[in-house]
Amino acid sequence: MGLGIQSAAYIVATILFILALGGLKDEESAKRAIWYGIVGMALAVFATVFGPGVQNLLIILVAVAAGGFAGWFIAGKVQMTEMPQLVAALHSFVGLAAVFIGLNADIMLGAVSAMRDSGMSLEDAGLTGFGEKLWNKDTVEIAILKVEVFLGIFIGAVTFTGSIIAFGKLAGKVDGKSSQLPGGHMLNLGSVIACLILGILYYNGAGIWAPVLVAIIAGFIGYHLIMGIGGADMPVVVSMLNSYSGWAAAAIGFTLENDLLIVTGALVGSSGAILSYIMCKGMNRSFVSVILGGWGGESSGGSQDIDGEMVAIDADGVADALQDADSVIIVPGYGMAVAQAQQAVSELTKKLRDAGKKVRFAIHPVAGRLPGHMNVLLAEAKVPYDIVLEMDEINDDFKDTDVVIVIGSNDIVNPAANDDPGSPIAGMPVLHVWEANQVFVSKRGSGTGYSGIENPLFYKENTRMFYGDAKESVNELLKKL
Repeated sequence: MGLGIQSAAYIVATILFILALGGLKDEESAKRAIWYGIVGMALAVFATVFGPGVQNLLIILVAVAAGGFAGWFIAGKVQMTEMPQLVAALHSFVGLAAVFIGLNADIMLGAVSAMRDSGMSLEDAGLTGFGEKLWNKDTVEIAILKVEVFLGIFIGAVTFTGSIIAFGKLAGKVDGKSSQLPGGHMLNLGSVIACLILGILYYNGAGIWAPVLVAIIAGFIGYHLIMGIGGADMPVVVSMLNSYSGWAAAAIGFTLENDLLIVTGALVGSSGAILSYIMCKGMNRSFVSVILGGWGGESSGGSQDIDGEMVAIDADGVADALQDADSVIIVPGYGMAVAQAQQAVSELTKKLRDAGKKVRFAIHPVAGRLPGHMNVLLAEAKVPYDIVLEMDEINDDFKDTDVVIVIGSNDIVNPAANDDPGSPIAGMPVLHVWEANQVFVSKRGSGTGYSGIENPLFYKENTRMFYGDAKESVNELLKKL
């Protein structure tokens, strides 16, 4: 494949990636958008593998086949409810690739420099592809390359270890509470300064030991940074790591002089940053305050004492209320995902709508463990798109609603965000479910949930606790209707 054909393929792939991002704006166009992305990536891989200057083609094809099979196999095993931790795990691969490519570029740069210093010609060296590009670089270009290598290794290492910890927290393998070593933020700052010093030494001729140390220290930064972020901020963490992986890919693109990789990395990095901003806005928090250690895990529920007690209700009581209701709003949360109750909730919705009742869903921007997590689960369960509404679209309607069913949510329906200035979530926009006539909260137990923040909603006079596994509870409710 000639360079011209490869460049044309890259342009088409870039357009397909942009169309894919644009199509993800709503559920109706999302399926088509995903196919745009699939075709674009297939075209990009084909044009790269069979492009000019590529060597060891058989090894590359075997690696591509192995990676493709691994992706297919893992995706087939992962449930839709486990998608957040899968996304976090995949981010780690991008970071690790950036580290390896950066170190490899430095090794090749050293080898090429040694050949040139020995008086060897390019023809005698037999270099092609990336090696030939390194041979032809002048002093200024080599200096720029070292900066690119440093940034790729630093961002990649932070992304790699940070994504692993995020995966552990989302999968329940690592404690979701905020946890830092003694020194906290100063330790992170000192590590960043150490990386900058090593980067300067590397720029001025230090050997490969400098970027290796950068990778180790940056890996610690990623680990310590995400460990210091509480569970309630995990949706922002996932989108933030998505952004990091994009910028790591862009740095790889600069190192390899691959225009498509630069553009793709910039698309992923910028879209992840925008998504992080949207998530932070949904929690009324600044991006910097989140990445430097979020709330959640240490709080006992704010500064106000909570009056009243939690009152339980059984399936018969909830069924009677639903029979009498004309309007119902369902608020899904991560508890629904864990219990895999989306199909049962879809059946409940159909039964209520068939009975002539107005049923809608209220989605908070940070519901679940991943932006759009609840939307995906409901779409999988065939819930009609037109009754799934965002917080801003439905928040004013709670006061005119007969029954609200909250399934596995805590912080996004917590009135302390409005009423308690001392609460860790003070000022966070929440769903005003307490304004409805009756509220039923489907919950496993009386605990505080993932973030560790107490919820006064559970103690209100118009709230009843519908205890039990969400799937089993909804299925029991279906039998009563």
